[in-house]
Amino acid sequence: EKEDIKLKTEVYALSQSISMSAHKARRVLDQIRGRSYRETLTILELMPYRACYPIFKLIYSAAANAKHNMGLNEEYLVIIKATVNEGTTVKKLKPRARGRSYPIKRPTCHITIVLKDTALYEKYVVENSIRCLKKTGWIYKKKSTDITCHNMYSSGGVWDKK
Repeated sequence: EKEDIKLKTEVYALSQSISMSAHKARRVLDQIRGRSYRETLTILELMPYRACYPIFKLIYSAAANAKHNMGLNEEYLVIIKATVNEGTTVKKLKPRARGRSYPIKRPTCHITIVLKDTALYEKYVVENSIRCLKKTGWIYKKKSTDITCHNMYSSGGVWDKK
């Protein structure tokens, strides 16, 4: 059952062989991990790094996949996973004086973005939270318990001491 819900709510996009180092792309992905789709697009537009543009395109593509393939709404999408792996290194030789050559290394990276729809997930979370409360004894099977909210300021208590 968990795998079925996971398949319905998660969408991913993968971009391979982007010509930049994985360290520079990881610097940007650390800022957007766990944020909503709209907030992420705004952040990426304002960041001054070169890695922002390919990541922006990739997130936009993942959202388009979610909308077109699964019919999900873009407002409820959240980035749950953003990873960078090192790709192949392109090696060239630069000619120098006296017939010598120096190596040039151009690193590449592979970026993976996973988006999750939170709207379809709410019902499952509520059912599981009630099940967990029953197991721990907070909700009894035969008794109905009322949860009351105590106000710390009006009831006295801790805040009376000077």
